[in-house]
Amino acid sequence: MRKMVLSLLVDNTSGVLSRVAGLFSRRGYNIDSLSVGITENPKFSRMTVAVSGDELTLAQIAKQLNKLEDVVSITELKDGESVCRELVLVKVKTNRDEKQQIIALTDVFRAKIVDVSVGSLMIELTGNANKIDAFIGLLEGFEIESIVRTGLTGLTRGRIDAD
Repeated sequence: MRKMVLSLLVDNTSGVLSRVAGLFSRRGYNIDSLSVGITENPKFSRMTVAVSGDELTLAQIAKQLNKLEDVVSITELKDGESVCRELVLVKVKTNRDEKQQIIALTDVFRAKIVDVSVGSLMIELTGNANKIDAFIGLLEGFEIESIVRTGLTGLTRGRIDAD
């Protein structure tokens, strides 16, 4: 089984997300990660969709997405040819002794502490999925109150030459 990350340029109109997600659900495909945001041109949004499957299934997903009227273009974000990132917020319950350990761990991962209270810290970390998974793994010795992840987002590397 292979993981594929697709960057879809879509019309920025109501119902587009529903139509894309509906394509997946109708055909029984699972979405591993999905993020959507407006682009530099307000007429378009960019969806980053991560899916897993065999080669035939992944090829079928790309073909079906290409048939959707709202989809302007599809680009596969391949390792080494693109930059993909994810954001995670983690709220950790702490006591006085644990705070210093968690702050040290946060510094190693170049994360940010975005909220401090008497009994907890909230940490923000941006990076690839492996970095985020490793950070969360190291926090397992502490009491994690809640976690939220944005889902993968990315763009292809390189510069665009102007005419």
